Amino acid sequence: MLFQVTKKQGLYVVFAAAIAFFGVTLLLTLHRHFTFYSSYDQGIFNQVFWNGTQGRFFQSTLSSQLSTNVVHSGEVPATDYHRLGQHFTPALLLWLPIYYLFPYPATLTVFQSVFVTAAGLVLYALARIYLEPAIAILITISFYCANAVLGPTLSNFHDISQIPLFVFSLLLAMEKRWWWLFWFLAIAILAVREDSGITLFGVGIYLITSRRYPRIGLILSSLSFLYIVILTNLIMPLFSDDISKRFMLERFGQYAEGNEASTIDILLGMLRNPWRLIVQLFTPFGETIRYLLGQWLPLAFIPAVAPAAWAIAGFPLLKLLLGQGQSVLAISIRYAMNVSPGLFYGVILWWAGQGFGNFNRPLAECKPRKLRPQFRRFWIFCLSLSLLFTVTSNPSRTLYFLIPDSIQPWVYVSAPQQWQRVPQIRSLMSRIPDDASVSATTYIIPHLSGRRAIIRLPGLEYTDDNGDRQYVDYIIADLWRLKHYEVAFKYDRRHLESIINLIQDITNRGQYSITGFNNGIILLEKGATSDSAAVAAWQQFL
Repeated sequence: MLFQVTKKQGLYVVFAAAIAFFGVTLLLTLHRHFTFYSSYDQGIFNQVFWNGTQGRFFQSTLSSQLSTNVVHSGEVPATDYHRLGQHFTPALLLWLPIYYLFPYPATLTVFQSVFVTAAGLVLYALARIYLEPAIAILITISFYCANAVLGPTLSNFHDISQIPLFVFSLLLAMEKRWWWLFWFLAIAILAVREDSGITLFGVGIYLITSRRYPRIGLILSSLSFLYIVILTNLIMPLFSDDISKRFMLERFGQYAEGNEASTIDILLGMLRNPWRLIVQLFTPFGETIRYLLGQWLPLAFIPAVAPAAWAIAGFPLLKLLLGQGQSVLAISIRYAMNVSPGLFYGVILWWAGQGFGNFNRPLAECKPRKLRPQFRRFWIFCLSLSLLFTVTSNPSRTLYFLIPDSIQPWVYVSAPQQWQRVPQIRSLMSRIPDDASVSATTYIIPHLSGRRAIIRLPGLEYTDDNGDRQYVDYIIADLWRLKHYEVAFKYDRRHLESIINLIQDITNRGQYSITGFNNGIILLEKGATSDSAAVAAWQQFL
């Protein structure tokens, strides 16, 4: 007996799933943010949005601190640094009017939950074109339970969170033959990031190989390829040298020679070293297999046998597999979200009857597959397992209050303990004027990032709008957090030591004075008079 659901019942179930997903993700991410667990990237995007409301589009000292000029050349961050040299993200301008009305870091957290929730609803509409409600419901719920979707949604705000909504909407417009909307969304996808054209390229290849719309596919794939090449080789270098001197080398340096490389250099390096390319594609073998299984799991492994999934998702997947670094095969961070849309659309077409044997056959001539009770139970088990893996992985420490960061040695922070610290941190933050320059530890940065000049400790200097080198007005550091985590994490241990040494040095020289100290949170001000009680608390902390 088949699992039957009426159209009306299907809508009720999908809207209930969407509301649950939106409510849970928004609650968890807002809790993460307001308890000071959102981190550097949240601060970068908030400063970019804030500068946008001031007419200084895509400028950020926080991005500047990550630039090749600072990291490799020893310069100091600049207030007029344009982030477009690192990541070309004009699509963010679409949401700037809303941020202008609600200019807070938490607004970006709301954006992200809205984007992904809406993407699931568009996915259901896309699935219902070919499939009965029962299968369309399971595909939509699988999207909301996928580690590659839920994990990145529970993280800091990121530009890739727009991709599922834009790609599903583009595919829906294609199915409905709303070509004006299709081309608008194609441009919007290209505007998300410099590498989002890879996903669009996959859509074009699918349209060509499936013979559905070969001319449109040829235009789409050609446009995507030319856009990426022209953007990364001619336009982005106008803003900074980061794409060639940092990002290409960090991700694809194994195919390059020298201290810089363009996308063309990387592509030529791949062609000249086919053996290295093959080795990189399959290694590390265990992690590669684990990543693929993680992407396929919520859809009951159907993407592995869905030709459209390979055609569309294969190219963003190839970009990850050919890259290097620890983050490329981490399924719960933002890069995995580039792969998901192609997998889910490919599964829709597989259920519609399009397999490897009839990939070129018109969909109207394909016989839709039926959802058998045994497979439905297996599918539900798979998506439940995916949800379990997501929760236990504690993506971006969003579930820090449920899952310890370390078992041996034991490192755990409870929700009541962290909420008790929130007013202590905010009481010192409130002493910093809105127009003052600040250097802060990572998890305080997002909350102070709506200003012209903010950098991360141990940095103290920046270049202002006049090109003059300045020391920040205020320093604020959460030393309690570093002390709590340093027993298990070397980075926190080194960071704690460097900040303590820095504070000792600048206070001994009289450059900064300690004006506040509360349970391991310290505030220093340039050219101020020290607070004796705060100094005594600092000495006791040491």
